[in-house]
Amino acid sequence: FLPNSSWDAAYERELQTFQDIGDAGEIWFGEESMVRIIRWLEKQKVPLDSSVLDIGTGNGVLLIELAKSGYMNLTGIDYSPSAIQLSEKVREKEGMSNIKLKVEDFLAPSAELSGFEICIDKGTFDAISLNPDNAEGKRKQYVRSLCSVLKPEGFFLITSCNWTKEELLNEFREGFEILEELPTPKFCFGGRIGNSVTALVFQRK
Repeated sequence: FLPNSSWDAAYERELQTFQDIGDAGEIWFGEESMVRIIRWLEKQKVPLDSSVLDIGTGNGVLLIELAKSGYMNLTGIDYSPSAIQLSEKVREKEGMSNIKLKVEDFLAPSAELSGFEICIDKGTFDAISLNPDNAEGKRKQYVRSLCSVLKPEGFFLITSCNWTKEELLNEFREGFEILEELPTPKFCFGGRIGNSVTALVFQRK
């Protein structure tokens, strides 16, 4: 886990690389994690004008893919100003002016961050959970923040490499119910089959 300053440094490097060669950098959990999310939204016939929040947007590539799939009401937040700068550059390059990007700390969201119909998290809950400083309190605050930004009946799609399905069900039991588990790549280790990544869809009660 990287402390805030290291995330900033990592995104500053990616920002420089993007300016030099136009490469947006790392896609967390790879391409298939983005495809999995978009497929689920399409399968559920989620309207293209639904408000979508990408929590910890990083380089903003997921939002670009959502925009290319026709989604129009997209917001990305990240607490790293360098990440938001990078995602702004990526957005400009792709000509996706309708994506809103903001520097926000999800654990202390601003008042205007509310009323979303879909919230997506790829790795941000993982990063918060690994914070050496009061991780449990931060996880509880994350769930409270999620309840305040996501509408009742809204969907929360989480992709995690640190938590099992059972653990995530426990973390989000206050206020959320599981709708489904999305298939993720399986791996075999010592004769046991497991998933290195868990992807779940919750609905806010």
